[in-house]
Amino acid sequence: MSTSIGLDDTLRAYLISDGMREHPVLTRLREETQRMPRASMQVAPEEGALLAMLVRLLDARRVLEIGTFTGYSSTAMALAMGEGGRIVCCDLSTDWTDIARQAWTDAGVADRVDLRIGPALDTVDALLDEGAESGFDLAFIDADKPSYDAYYEGCLRLVRTGGVIAIDNTLWSGRVADASVHDESTDAIRALNAKIAADERVEPVIVPVGDGLTLARRI
Repeated sequence: MSTSIGLDDTLRAYLISDGMREHPVLTRLREETQRMPRASMQVAPEEGALLAMLVRLLDARRVLEIGTFTGYSSTAMALAMGEGGRIVCCDLSTDWTDIARQAWTDAGVADRVDLRIGPALDTVDALLDEGAESGFDLAFIDADKPSYDAYYEGCLRLVRTGGVIAIDNTLWSGRVADASVHDESTDAIRALNAKIAADERVEPVIVPVGDGLTLARRI
């Protein structure tokens, strides 16, 4: 399980117990995923709670998620949007998303989820072809880092004015601030952070929750 930067185990446990409300299905999913390989890919529970809060604040009815894994964030957002909402989930893996499917069913939100297996950029193009431009209230990006810029540009077309693009892992365990670190993922995130900071199409802030969460409100 991911945890927010700077939290020790004691403070993390306190945050989960007293700083948020976690649906029982999310608790079970978090504990199940924690026993799996690549468990660190799961969003921190406080990040899931923040995404759910964004859904409610935006009164979001259409949400796009790029990178679903075992379904913690999508379940949290689907629960928050209520009946009639729709979240399009993009992922390459049926193994991980089979676990997500069970969580959606257990939480009673399976009818709110449109899972699309395949390259996310293909799904973005398909959504644009379907006439979904400016049709989403919120997009959450949490997938392969070298493609982050392309995902961001696609989401800018799909998210409405006043909507929000949330991007995970933008502090990247602090590596983005270390000028001596250069690898494909770190360089991609660092470049996107600089681009968004200067991008007049959005109003941005990086929140130190999880591994860094950028919120970019489309102007």
